[in-house]
Amino acid sequence: MKLYLVQHGKATSKEENPDRPLTEQGREEVREMAEFVKPLELVADYIWDSGKQRATQTAEVLAGVFQVTQERKSRQGLGPNDDAAAFAKELTTSGKDVLVVGHQPFLGKLTSLLLTDSETGSPVMFKNAGIVCLNCEQQGNWQLEWEITPDIVS
Repeated sequence: MKLYLVQHGKATSKEENPDRPLTEQGREEVREMAEFVKPLELVADYIWDSGKQRATQTAEVLAGVFQVTQERKSRQGLGPNDDAAAFAKELTTSGKDVLVVGHQPFLGKLTSLLLTDSETGSPVMFKNAGIVCLNCEQQGNWQLEWEITPDIVS
C-alpha cells in the first residue's frame, strides 16, 4: 500500500484572500512537480484533498499525472487541525493506494504517527508542493520510500 502526501502549493495570505488560493508561484511549483513525476507513472486508487481551495487546486494538477483507479474528491478529516490518528486508522485498514493533499500540522502528525507511532516526532520536513511517499507492505509497518521537494525539481 502506498501513501503519497502532498502539502498544498504556496497560497495567498488570509489578508489577500480569505479563501487562500494558490499564488502564481504556488501554481507553477505544483505544475513543475507534476511534470517531474509524470514519467514515474504513479498510480493511486484515490486522490483526496481537504476541500480548502489551495489543496483542491493542488490536487487537480496532480490528478492530471497520477493514474487514478477510483476517484478524486474533497473529503472531511484532512484539515490542518484534524485528527491524524483517526485518519491513520482508516487508512491502514483500507489497503488502498492514496494521494492526500493537505496541510500542516496534519500531514506532519500523520507521517510521524505512521512512521514512529507518535504524533510528536518530525521524521519528514514537508515543503509546499513537495511529495512524500510512504509504503506499507505489512499492516501497520510504514516506511518512508521517497520524498521530492520543489527545490530538487527546479
